Amino acid sequence: MTDSTPSSASRRQLLTMAMVGGAAIVSAPAAHAATPAGRGGPDKPFRLTVLGTTDLHGNVYNWNYFNNATYSDSKGNEIGVAKAATLVKAVRAERGAGTCITLDAGDTIQGTPLAYYYAKVEPITQGATHPMATAMNALGYDAAALGNHEYNYGLDTLRAFEDQCEHPLLSANSVDWDSGEPIFPPFVLKRVRIPHDQTITVGILGLVTPGVAIWDAANVQGKVRFPGIVEQAKVMVPRMKAAGADIVVVSCHSGATPSSSYGDALPFPENASTQLAEEVADIDAILVGHAHVEIPQKIVTNKATGRPVLLSEPLYWGMRVSVMNLDLVKIRGRWSVGSSSATLLNANTVPEDAEIAALVRPAHEKVLAYVNGVIGTCTEAMSAATSRYEDTAAIDFINLVQAQAVKDALAGTPQAGLPVLSIAAPFNKDAKIPQGEVTVRDVAGLYIYDNTLLAVTLTGAQVKDYLETSATYFKQVTNAGPFTPLQVTQAVTPNAPNGIPDYNYDIMGGLDAQLTYDIDITKAPGSRITDLQYAGAPIDPMQEFVIAINNYRQSGGGGFPHVKAAPVVYNRQVEIRQLMIDWVTARQVIDPTTFFSVDWKLTAAGIPVVVQA
Repeated sequence: MTDSTPSSASRRQLLTMAMVGGAAIVSAPAAHAATPAGRGGPDKPFRLTVLGTTDLHGNVYNWNYFNNATYSDSKGNEIGVAKAATLVKAVRAERGAGTCITLDAGDTIQGTPLAYYYAKVEPITQGATHPMATAMNALGYDAAALGNHEYNYGLDTLRAFEDQCEHPLLSANSVDWDSGEPIFPPFVLKRVRIPHDQTITVGILGLVTPGVAIWDAANVQGKVRFPGIVEQAKVMVPRMKAAGADIVVVSCHSGATPSSSYGDALPFPENASTQLAEEVADIDAILVGHAHVEIPQKIVTNKATGRPVLLSEPLYWGMRVSVMNLDLVKIRGRWSVGSSSATLLNANTVPEDAEIAALVRPAHEKVLAYVNGVIGTCTEAMSAATSRYEDTAAIDFINLVQAQAVKDALAGTPQAGLPVLSIAAPFNKDAKIPQGEVTVRDVAGLYIYDNTLLAVTLTGAQVKDYLETSATYFKQVTNAGPFTPLQVTQAVTPNAPNGIPDYNYDIMGGLDAQLTYDIDITKAPGSRITDLQYAGAPIDPMQEFVIAINNYRQSGGGGFPHVKAAPVVYNRQVEIRQLMIDWVTARQVIDPTTFFSVDWKLTAAGIPVVVQA
């Protein structure tokens, strides 16, 4: 990591290098110019710049805590709010800070060990300062929308984060369970000074995907409701206009491609930013989040007014910064958007901002010490690299820890005598636990999400239905191969069409290798699970099983059958990743020979499928 910050003389060059798509940035001259193009004056156009980040997920530095190394991916992306800050400051210097508004579209305080540490290990509810608040305050955000992951650690942690932020956290559709009134500011009005004029008023509205109601039901049930994005905007935008907003910008934690991972479990769609632009009048621009995709510029026509609405989404983790250009004109004494355009700036073109890097470094170093602390040993290496298409010790380890935690907790309950099964997904194909010393980082790499553990009861017939849904992850083939992994799996990036992300493919296991099954991928989806046995005999469709499952899956994430309506018999809201860390810490030794066995396999009409990476 570097702390160097570009000089003002180099900022124009940095912005040119950073452009990755959409309309070109037209830089305004310095703020002291008399009649700068885009700076405004009597009846002259004025350029308002909206700068946006989203889905930072606890990333300040260009650093991978799970690999203990600089972050890198196959596309050359670099991450972190410290890098995004360099881009933001460069644009402000080019155009004049007073003409720029800086927003974030949510998912800020979850996603890295840095974020986890200050939620659970040294929690901000007990006086620690969240490093994301430190970084965002130093950059000077004007407002941020709440994302769904803001609710992962409960309302107390979220309120503590809110108290530490110097900018408002907005969420018009996070409303009190009983009164229906927003429990966070729904919008904020920002005055922007125009040379030779008075001011324009920019209304900034925050909205979050309603999926919070499902994904974090344990934290919000009975406390917070989440009305639809479009429905709530139709209430709030007129209020903003009545309060004096000349321009309306929405920071919306909801994707631009209409879809819902939870199907019809809620009456409101998960990804509704395009619908928002089409159906709610008087919105000028939308900073999009949640979907983790790159949208330099999208123009949507409002159905009622026929006016264009500008959308932009800056990927995630600080990889991009949206630059939204709103060129305002004054007509009959009122300012409005005459034209608009957007582009994205690429974080891999600039160094980290020195100020933010220095401010957060003490917290970063503390977390490095935490994640690199040795907590045990492993007798032989375990890798998740092939877990998508063959049984591995790595996934068996996750299922062991989950199933054992549930079984221990059920002692003395009516379910104590039921067989316990468990599901786990191959979240991170790069994860591995080495032979020898094992650190927190090694274990955490196997489970990169902050999911909590629950348990539900299903029948044998429902277990088969569940596995059939999981088996849709595979493509249909005509023989046993050999194949490459891509030839047999439908794994795609999250939210992409025509495929299933790795986190929505579940592998089921049981204590003591009691559950076994084959997946015949020559058969059509829905009829692939063969030779499903428990304790060496065909599974009894009426037998009752306890299933250890994560909160995302139990609440409907991925659309798996039966689990959402199934009786919950365990829910202590303990993070699965922490259970794994605690398991190793308590036992000191991971010995795969004590729990690994090949309990499932891909077949082609009974012949084992060969997959070669």
